[in-house]
Amino acid sequence: MSGHSKFANIKHKKEKNDAAKGKIFTKIGKELAVAVKEGGSADPANNSRLRDVIAKAKANNMPNDTIDRNIKKADGDANAANYEYITYEGYGPNGTAIIVEALTDNRNRTATNVKNAFTKGSGNVGTPGCVSFMFDKKGQIIVSKEEYEGDADDLMMQALDAGAEDFTEEEDSYEITTSPEDFSTVRQAMEEAGIPMAAAEVTMIPQTYVELIDPKDIQNIQKTLDMLDDDDDVQDVYHNWDE
Repeated sequence: MSGHSKFANIKHKKEKNDAAKGKIFTKIGKELAVAVKEGGSADPANNSRLRDVIAKAKANNMPNDTIDRNIKKADGDANAANYEYITYEGYGPNGTAIIVEALTDNRNRTATNVKNAFTKGSGNVGTPGCVSFMFDKKGQIIVSKEEYEGDADDLMMQALDAGAEDFTEEEDSYEITTSPEDFSTVRQAMEEAGIPMAAAEVTMIPQTYVELIDPKDIQNIQKTLDMLDDDDDVQDVYHNWDE
């Protein structure tokens, strides 16, 4: 992971989302609703999935009252159960790998939009599993050096003692990696210790990265990523383009 700091990308995404907070809040609101239904409880203390989505919401600067309002709405809304997670995999320019995670109530609409985003960027949707083997599913917690003034060794020991797999120091951040199963426990330990988290979620980390040189390739993959980002059904997009 060293040399591929995610913090710059996260800051870029947050700045981009500041102009359209409603869109990212709507997407997280859907995740909160599904977490309430799947977890069987609107109480975060009894629903680890809900706790993790709340952490994601806070990392994206969603106000507490907005989080609470979404949870209460989901607790009394039977329609939230109609959403389903769907994963698409495909290729962008020069063999770049792209994974799209969607949360939708209309599979046909989502499939059409995702395929269109790949096609417009001169890529194509592949079969399930065609690129996911090139990624590792991990819990990832990112701590900005701007927000954390403590000692790096102390932070590393706290993370490892809580069950983290790895700790990496980058130029502008610290990256804590966990197994998907241990993510919730480690994240909660960081929260209870008062450690500010710029991001905290289970993600897909590329094993290797692809560098694009041709300006047309860069333009095409950016077009695909922008279209996916604008799609209300798309929750997360992972790729191995070395930006």
